Amino acid sequence: MAQVRKIINDPVYGFITIDHPLIMEIISHPYYQRLRRIHQMAFASLVYPGAVHTRLHHSLGAYHLMGLAITELRNKGVDITPDEELGAKIAILLHDIGHGPFSHALERRLIRGVHHEEISILILQLLNENLDGRLSLAMQIFKDEYPKKFLHQLVSGQLDVDRMDYLSRDSFYTGVSEGVIGYDRILKMLVVHEGELMVEEKAIYSVEKFLVARRLMYWQVYLHKTVVAAEKMLVRTIERAQELVAAGIDLPTASPVLNFFLKEHKPDGDFLKHLERFCQLDDTDILCTLKSWCGFFDPVLSRLSRGLIDRRLLKIEFRNTPFTEAEVAQKRASVMERLRLNEHEAAYLAFAGEAMNTTYNPANEHIRILFKSGRVADISEVDNALILQHMAAPVKKYYLCHLR
Repeated sequence: MAQVRKIINDPVYGFITIDHPLIMEIISHPYYQRLRRIHQMAFASLVYPGAVHTRLHHSLGAYHLMGLAITELRNKGVDITPDEELGAKIAILLHDIGHGPFSHALERRLIRGVHHEEISILILQLLNENLDGRLSLAMQIFKDEYPKKFLHQLVSGQLDVDRMDYLSRDSFYTGVSEGVIGYDRILKMLVVHEGELMVEEKAIYSVEKFLVARRLMYWQVYLHKTVVAAEKMLVRTIERAQELVAAGIDLPTASPVLNFFLKEHKPDGDFLKHLERFCQLDDTDILCTLKSWCGFFDPVLSRLSRGLIDRRLLKIEFRNTPFTEAEVAQKRASVMERLRLNEHEAAYLAFAGEAMNTTYNPANEHIRILFKSGRVADISEVDNALILQHMAAPVKKYYLCHLR
């Protein structure tokens, strides 16, 4: 097998090394290159202008951290074969391959009822067939079907390298220092005990800071009220477009694939046959289409599209108690009067909902601490724990979006 060694200059970690021909084949594949055209943080750049990094940036960063994690575990005597290392690296490299345009903002909206992780598995299967079965081990690790469970925990878990990268990377590109985590110290403290991924007790404070940083990033960045307003506007725009298409109205779109999914937004059980089309979709399809809708005759679609393109967003109010039906109805009545819309149309421009985040739920999410004595405890059970049981309850904020 020919030797491959390439380096990629990453602004967060420095040089990332690609040293296996199969990894290079995957990175060069069109399905992977599509990630260049999907922004990691959707509309966060409307608040933090630097947040224009892509899913490709993130997946390469997570791949790099996976390599560091495996090296640390091997140094501590954990048996990880070269094939297992390659499988884990491929699993994390492709963990987000199933994301569609604008990622979580349009999750299950453009293609209803299909989660991005389901699509990731389907794309992995397709790539595995194209690459002569060489991704089989990676698929087992990704789906948590491989006996060494700690490898899956590195890909998807409370302390996975996915979260370590997106917190580090998103804080870097947004400039939000509250998201900075000591990922290097956490990686140094990783250990496998009784087949499970844990951290040494010396890392307790680093892990607590990691969890607090994640909480702060959610409310300061990911669920920032302006970001929420833009993402909900995008959802309403797509829903209105789907409604118009279903009514037989011919909408201009930037690509045949987007046109297909606007019409076929409820794909039958066999999504596999739509996979090739899905792998051609990215943010540019949506953005170019929004530009073409700015002048469309439908006042709802055009106003929403123009608002997103020109950053003239709906006003959003956040509070700790739900908005009443009367409050929402009042805003809709105002829209109906100002724009001469009916109640159904006005509902696209005045609506309420909730945003939610959980810091850490020990009922189904575990970060185990391994003490020098051999005792194992959950991070929420250590002495003077900062992350306590009562923090398992989700924090909700209720919002009301309406015309300014």
